[in-house]
Amino acid sequence: MLIDDVTIKVSAGNGGNGAVAFNKNLMSLGPVGGSGGKGGSIYCEGVSDLNALGQFRYEKDIKAKDGGPGRGQFRDGADGNDLILKVPVGMVIHNLTAETESEITKIGARVLIAKGGRGGKGNFHFRSSTNTTPKQFQVGLPGEQFTLRLELKLIADVGIIGLPNSGKSSLLNELTKAKSKVANYPFTTLEPNLGAYYELILADIPGLIEGASSGRGLGIKFLRHIERTKIIFHLISAESEDPAKDHKIIKKELEKYSSELSKKTEYIFLSKSDAVPAKDVKKKIAVLRKISKKAFPISVYDWDSLEKVRAILNTIQSKK
Repeated sequence: MLIDDVTIKVSAGNGGNGAVAFNKNLMSLGPVGGSGGKGGSIYCEGVSDLNALGQFRYEKDIKAKDGGPGRGQFRDGADGNDLILKVPVGMVIHNLTAETESEITKIGARVLIAKGGRGGKGNFHFRSSTNTTPKQFQVGLPGEQFTLRLELKLIADVGIIGLPNSGKSSLLNELTKAKSKVANYPFTTLEPNLGAYYELILADIPGLIEGASSGRGLGIKFLRHIERTKIIFHLISAESEDPAKDHKIIKKELEKYSSELSKKTEYIFLSKSDAVPAKDVKKKIAVLRKISKKAFPISVYDWDSLEKVRAILNTIQSKK
């Protein structure tokens, strides 16, 4: 199961306390207390694994290591190790405590989400001509603590959308090496699937239905995954009695969710065109071309129609 929205608590490490110590060696008297180590910080780092958030399914309290305390003979405490949390590329990090937001859009990119506390100074740092035996020291500062909401929004060049059972997974599998589940019933796809067409990333978004923007069906859970796509491939089954109505249903939900979605470049594909008579395909394509000139009949069993889709993808890639 894809986990794409989770709330966790992160606590950076506390800084270690400074030490109070004096040199007991003859002719070398004086303060020798070392400083405490820095607490470990917590970072998020982008990875390509969509399931990376699965690590937070049960473990929601994340704590970095504290810095070690200072010791005598000028020995500073060890710094706490930084903690690197691997998260999928496309992650939006909502800091619910500080009310800030950051994003990870590239593999290997890191974002500091909780800074470790600074270590306290040992008594060596408090020596002076008038205070040769200082007993002062600093307590280590606490590490930052935040409650974070990690929300995944897929970063794909093309988002494949449509009503349930419109052939989205089949098209993705034909164009890429993806192995999405395919079956002849609605809601076969229960989570987004990605595939790569050369340098383009294609995302198969689970079937949307009327009322999705209000939470019906799979609801807004997956609508956010097409916010960042540059191009939309809108699939409408040739078996539909009213293709224009089907298009309107999805378009309306996109507009309700985000006005920006409705402005994205859209290609309309009348899928499963092999399942109905040619005269019906011609009639339905004529209806769809009144909505958009970028409307084409396709079938995963028709090589020529898939070549037209590939030609469109090649054009998109050349402009990337």
